[in-house]
Formats: sequence, structure tokens, C-alpha cells
Amino acid sequence: MYLPLGSTLIGLLQIPLLRLDAYGSPARSIVPIDQCQDLHGSSRSKLNNLGNLSPYHDGPFDKDVSVNLPDDCTVDQVILLQRHGSRGPTKRDQGRISELVKLLDKEHDHIQVAELPESLQFLKKGYTSKLVAEELSIVGRKELFNLGVEFRQRYPEFSTDVAATSPVQRVMDSAHFFMQGCFGLQAKNVNLKTTDCYPDPVNWILPWNSCPKLSNSRGKGLDVADEWAKVYISDITKRLTALTGVKFTDDATRGALYACPYDLAAGNPAPWCDVFTAEEIDDFAYELDLAMDYWTGHLSKGDPGPMAGAYYVKKLIQRLKGNDAEPLYLDFGHETSILFALSALGLNKDIDPLPAYPREHRKFRTSDQTPFAANMVWEKFTCRTSFKGPQVRLLLNREIFPLSNCKNSENDRKYGTCSLDEFEKANKYSLDVEYESEVWDNTCGKPKSEYWYPL
Repeated sequence: MYLPLGSTLIGLLQIPLLRLDAYGSPARSIVPIDQCQDLHGSSRSKLNNLGNLSPYHDGPFDKDVSVNLPDDCTVDQVILLQRHGSRGPTKRDQGRISELVKLLDKEHDHIQVAELPESLQFLKKGYTSKLVAEELSIVGRKELFNLGVEFRQRYPEFSTDVAATSPVQRVMDSAHFFMQGCFGLQAKNVNLKTTDCYPDPVNWILPWNSCPKLSNSRGKGLDVADEWAKVYISDITKRLTALTGVKFTDDATRGALYACPYDLAAGNPAPWCDVFTAEEIDDFAYELDLAMDYWTGHLSKGDPGPMAGAYYVKKLIQRLKGNDAEPLYLDFGHETSILFALSALGLNKDIDPLPAYPREHRKFRTSDQTPFAANMVWEKFTCRTSFKGPQVRLLLNREIFPLSNCKNSENDRKYGTCSLDEFEKANKYSLDVEYESEVWDNTCGKPKSEYWYPL
């Protein structure tokens, strides 16, 4: 049985809500932060550029795509894939932060007499980390509650009596808080089912247990990210050492970089975020992108990531075209759940694979695509005259994500849409994928019997 974290009404009411804008939607960023120029030259919050560890923020706005559908169109079906909210660090990342804390404890006496710049004055009061590993934080609860509120405001006529979730506790907790925001007291009428209760041959939210080669891809991604870190971390280490008189190690410097997003995730003061430049944050985000692109995207040898994501695409099209399909589907998973889907759809694939150093313009960018509490919403809609037949469009983190793989008409380009028929044709490869077929086994390997979950 699912036991939500902090599920009492009093506990829920203690969660501070985000400010709503004039349209009744939550403010677009969870933290007030300084602006800087991103690699595209546009205004971007520096701390919204922390890869898949970024606090929730809306996706990039595409000025060439209309957000509002024509007046004669009606949304008939909505399908949500929602990442869990902000959480504590993985054991791997917690270890890095611990290295930093140990160094600062060792150098405590020196720090007390050192002449530190304003951005590092906080060190004189000491820096500690008491983050709860991998647990949904109060910020994460707030993110999901408010996203539930906004979802209900956008789709007030849609309801369901069942939702699917990863069996990982922070995801189940996220689903709980989303339901409270979306359905209020009626949330008790929605049955939350973990994905291991479904008979699908491949879990469309957690496909990795059916694709063992993904573990190799993940390991390769971490290795490549480590190699890039060796390149950019050393200069930061030298700078911190010069500023403090403390002999920083590269491991401690890396711990400081990871402390920035995790302090934000916990709702704590995040002083390390002010220490790093926008360029250093860009380098850190690229480290995270390399790891995730190898694991879920097209950098891995043989493309097991897109293969694993094919079953989400199959499930999506079955729902969009099914005669007895429900008007609303709610799925709760991880950032990898969304990234596998995007990879299978080819929507975040770079024509030239990411090199071992930052590329200025790239499609694969987890800061925008999968921050904490990322959400992928599919809308099926019909129109009296503007479009012929059922159409589909994707909202990724509340902004239109153009379906570039199937756009045919001028309206497709204007609204970022595709006809459902063209969408199906564009994803024929995923529809033809069969579990344990020769193609599947060559790409993914033989299935594992034990479950493992993303960290």
C-alpha cells in the first residue's frame, strides 16, 4: 500500500504556495535568481541552468510558435508524463558533497582568519550539509502541488480515477502532492497504481529493466562526464584555492558545484551558487548532459536509449488512437522516463553527437527538458475548420515543444503540431518494435530479472 510522505492535511497546508500569475498559473521559476546570457545568447536564469538538477522552471519560449490554438479547436484528450519533484542527493553526489565538508572542517581555523571575498564570507560561519538522500524535499512537494493546481486550471473538465507511478517512494510522494493540488479532496478517489501492477511486456515508464545494455550506457556516460570534469574543474579549483588560501582538491570543488543545486532542492540557503560564474555553471550543466545523453540518448553505442523509449511511444499512440481510450492519463516517473521518450521520438537528437567539450547550440539540454518536476503533456485536439482530422501537440514544461519530425503544413509550423496520422507515420519504427525480438535483443540484450531504479 502507498504511504505518502507528510500526508496529513495539516502537513499539506503548511506547504507555501507559489505566486499565481494573471492567468491563474504558478510563477515560472521556483527561485528568484540573477539573469545571465545562456549559450544561445538569450536571457536565462543562471540557476535554471543546472542540468537535470535544476529547480523547476518553464521550458524555453519559442516566439515562432503560437501557444494558443485557433478558436474553433477543442482539446479532446490529455496525456501527462510527470517527473518527481526536487529531491535529496544520490549516494554518489552525497559523497562528493561530503568531501567538501570534510575539507572545510579540517581548514576551519585558517578560514576564520582568512580575508575572504563577499561571496565566500559564509564559510566563516561554517558550511554543513544535512540533506536527506534521494527523498522528495519540501521544495519538491511545493513544485508538484502547484503543478497540480495549474494542470487543473488548464484542464478543468478532465478527470480520471487511476494514475500510474514508478514504485520509487519519491515518485509516489510526488504523485500524491500533484493529486492534492489537482483534485483537492477528490484526490482520494484516484487510485495510484505502481507500474509493476501492469501487464505490459516493457514498462513504458521504467523500461531499463527490459534493456540491460542501458546499465553499460549509464556507466559510459558517467565516465565521459568525469573526463570532461577533469578538464573544467581544475581552473575552478585554482581559483577557489587562491581566494581562500585553502588547498581545494578537484573532488572538493566538484562537491561545491553539486552542493549548489541540492541546497536549492532542499529549500536551504545555497551560498555556493553565488561562488560560480555563469560559464562555470554552463560547464557543470554540460557534464550532466553528457552523462544523460549517453544513458538515454543517441551517444550510446547501438542506441539502447531510443529503443527503450519506443515502448512509451507505442503506449502513447495506442492511447491517442484507441476507440475506448480515456480522456486523461496521468503517469509519474523520472527524468529518464521523459528523456527516453524524447530520444525515441528523435526530438532531442543532435545531428552531430555531442563532443567532449561544450557545444554552443545543441538540442539535448536537460536544464530545459528535465529539471526537477519536469512535465510532458500531450494534447489531442480537433477543429471545425482550422485543421482536418485529429491533431497532436506536445507541451514540455508548459511551453510548446514543436513536433519537428512530422510537421507538414503551415499550421503545423505555426502551432508546433502534427496530424495524428502523420505523427503515427513518423514513429513507425517505435510502433514496429517488439520485445525480445532479434532487433530488441541485439540492441538491449536479454532482460534482467531484478529491478533497478534511476538515481
